[in-house]
Amino acid sequence: MNTPSHAIINLAILGKHQPSPATIPIVIGAILPDLPIFIFYFWAKFFLRLPEKQIWSEAYYQPFWQNITATFHSIPLAVMGVAVAHYCGWPAVKQICLSAILHSLCDLPLHNDDAHRHFFPFSNYRFISPVSYWNPRHNGAIGALIELLAVLAATFPVLGLINSWAGKGIVIVIDLVYLIGYLNFYGRAIWGVLKM
Repeated sequence: MNTPSHAIINLAILGKHQPSPATIPIVIGAILPDLPIFIFYFWAKFFLRLPEKQIWSEAYYQPFWQNITATFHSIPLAVMGVAVAHYCGWPAVKQICLSAILHSLCDLPLHNDDAHRHFFPFSNYRFISPVSYWNPRHNGAIGALIELLAVLAATFPVLGLINSWAGKGIVIVIDLVYLIGYLNFYGRAIWGVLKM
């Protein structure tokens, strides 16, 4: 899934009965697993000046970056984080870890050849879903539609959780970008199928 989707969906699921300040750890936990990917991309694009194709077909699959990404997407490590935070009485850390777990659970059914090792370091198993959230060769139109609909459905409860107009505006802009992006990327293919 796209990182902003995780933030909106996690807020809708985990933020229901939380006071407004408690939503910040949920957003952090939703974004945190993808943070190494953003750092990697920035490093590969602006320091190494690699072309896009090489970034995503070679550099991203180097063991160092794969291990860092697996660590941040690890469900067992996040569960340990929940246990430690609960024991130590750190509610914000507990929310971050719970949100990271939900991030990984939402990724599982929507990653194909880019699947993460969600059980690292105890296993290198990757669940290869038949549905990708982006790749048209692996039912990307379906995966992207599932993500889009989940984000749109989550928007309504999330808007009730956010107190600032700027925050509400960001959520609405994300929705519009996803909707326009989906129609732009998959609209012609869907229209062709419907005309048959």
